[in-house]
Amino acid sequence: MSSQPKGSRYGLHRVLEPKGALPQPALRVDNNMDVLYDNEILCDVNTLNIDAASFTQIREQAKDDEIEIRRSILDIVARFGKHKNPVTGSGGMFVGKVAAIGNALKGKIDLSVGDKIASLVSLSLTPLKIDEILAVHQHRDQVDVHGKAILFESAVWAKLPADVPEKLALAVLDVAGAPAQTAKLVKPGDTVLVIGAAGKSGLLCAYEAKRRAGVTGRVIGANHNPERIAFLERTPFVDDVILGSARDAVDFLQKIETATDGKLCDVVINCVNVPDCEMGAILACRDGGTVYFFSMATSFTKAALGAEGVGKDVTMIIGNGYTKHHARIALELLRESRFIREEFEKRYLG
Repeated sequence: MSSQPKGSRYGLHRVLEPKGALPQPALRVDNNMDVLYDNEILCDVNTLNIDAASFTQIREQAKDDEIEIRRSILDIVARFGKHKNPVTGSGGMFVGKVAAIGNALKGKIDLSVGDKIASLVSLSLTPLKIDEILAVHQHRDQVDVHGKAILFESAVWAKLPADVPEKLALAVLDVAGAPAQTAKLVKPGDTVLVIGAAGKSGLLCAYEAKRRAGVTGRVIGANHNPERIAFLERTPFVDDVILGSARDAVDFLQKIETATDGKLCDVVINCVNVPDCEMGAILACRDGGTVYFFSMATSFTKAALGAEGVGKDVTMIIGNGYTKHHARIALELLRESRFIREEFEKRYLG
């Protein structure tokens, strides 16, 4: 075996600034792909799935100009060695092929050179080099590229399944933590509110919530876009639909109170990719209930101090992108629900 430098399990050896930081909070990481440490996985990258909050911010700043979107993405990677949006702090994930495996990992992981995988750790910590952007798919937050990325020993990844097209698998795995966490939170008989229920993570959460709440439970889907309301009304696992924006917390609360006869919701799941939805979600939850903030646009400060300010005793959960078996759970939902499969095929394969 050729000699390779020894790397840290968590990728500390790639951190350039500030020294001693972990790769995710670090400002800059080393994206030199010519050197492979003994516990790294080198991947040829085909597609980036940019985090929804990040892509929305980039697209709005670029005023939907594709040239500017490309320039912004390339600039972020050039400056930081990874795709960590300096405004949202979030990244996304990638799909690619395994190009090389460090000597210390060979035989210890179920991977071979040539395997197609999806990274299940954020681009905000992943050393990334983009040689060329081939296409920008604004409607699905995806960017086709020629590039390379490094996965650390601690990284989570999934082999792409043979029965799910690559771009569809990428879209679903990007939000795999959301339905898996929903499965832990929802109990039979619960009233569950999904804010942004027509979106990718929202739809998966709504489906899983209905599975867990059962016939005695209730799933309410909320969306601010009138065009998406008709879609939610024909979604078989959404019991009630509300047109409203969680950013207008007072109006939103009134609508939830009307829909629940003042009882509010046992579990509130916030899946929208814009800021300032914290109080709408908190006010919609009953005392003793749970608010799950999956969106990366969430402000911990606004949520914590806002709940305190209105005297709400609710459990608030940050949307950890990793939950045990989350990739398997998300892909199984896709196989199980014909409605979701057909809808996602329209969105991500069209």
